[in-house]
Amino acid sequence: MSKTNGVSGPTQKAAASIHDSVFIPGGPVGVLLAHSLGGSPADVRYVAQNLARAGYTVSCPVLAGHGADRDKLDGTTWWDWYASLEEAHDQLRSHCDKVIVGGLSAGGIMTLHLAAKRASGVDGIVLLSPTLWPDGWAVPWYFNFTRLIRHKWFANLLFYAEREPYGIKDERVRRLVVGALEQQTPDRIGFHGGVFHEFRWMVNAVKAGLGSLRQPTLIVHPRQDDRSSLRNVAYLQEKLGGIVETVVLDDCYHVITLDKQRDLVVERLLGFAGRFAADVRKSQPGQPVRLRSAAE
Repeated sequence: MSKTNGVSGPTQKAAASIHDSVFIPGGPVGVLLAHSLGGSPADVRYVAQNLARAGYTVSCPVLAGHGADRDKLDGTTWWDWYASLEEAHDQLRSHCDKVIVGGLSAGGIMTLHLAAKRASGVDGIVLLSPTLWPDGWAVPWYFNFTRLIRHKWFANLLFYAEREPYGIKDERVRRLVVGALEQQTPDRIGFHGGVFHEFRWMVNAVKAGLGSLRQPTLIVHPRQDDRSSLRNVAYLQEKLGGIVETVVLDDCYHVITLDKQRDLVVERLLGFAGRFAADVRKSQPGQPVRLRSAAE
């Protein structure tokens, strides 16, 4: 029997700001979307809303240390970020029969750890611009020296400023995003090195478990990614243990959930999630599950 708790249509939990977690109850297939490192649920809100309109239950948690006060991020570890995902996953599992996990950039990579640790509770994986290491065409060459830093306190003495084009090819959307970031932190848009230190430790933990992952995986990545090249995708295709479907976009940069081809991202994600919805319909012939298209 479906665990949809009687919700007949997508209704969104009220959010005080774009930085708050979002949970939209819907059908028996749930999708957990993690935002990018240093980002917020606003990164994936467009995709989440389209999934909800199609009848899916959607969760977009704000990861620990993230949100309106970016300074809090310096005091957290990747285990703190990951704990936020586990909490959101618990909530989805209480509502849904099948759960897909994934996210944007480092957020998607983090959900791979969740899929490895909770294999029986994760049915599919979606990776949007997955980043195991920033190596895109806009990443400065000297960034690679961060690999040589061994202590987080020393890493925090360094600050890495965000730079054009901020992961977005669409100039109108880029202006809106940069304007929002400048309102939040007008003097500096970027991260202290300690954040990347934690990110590197997280990636090491994720890599150790890639071969154990048997869930079907959808990867959507831009060819012109300014932050992470297709080498990241090639590594994942080689190491993941299950079926991997890959879509390479040709007209956007890193933040594909907001950029020019965001509707194509939604279309591919709906197609992927629809397979799990079909499985639920087959197993519950007396409980029809209506899933709408993104165009409705």
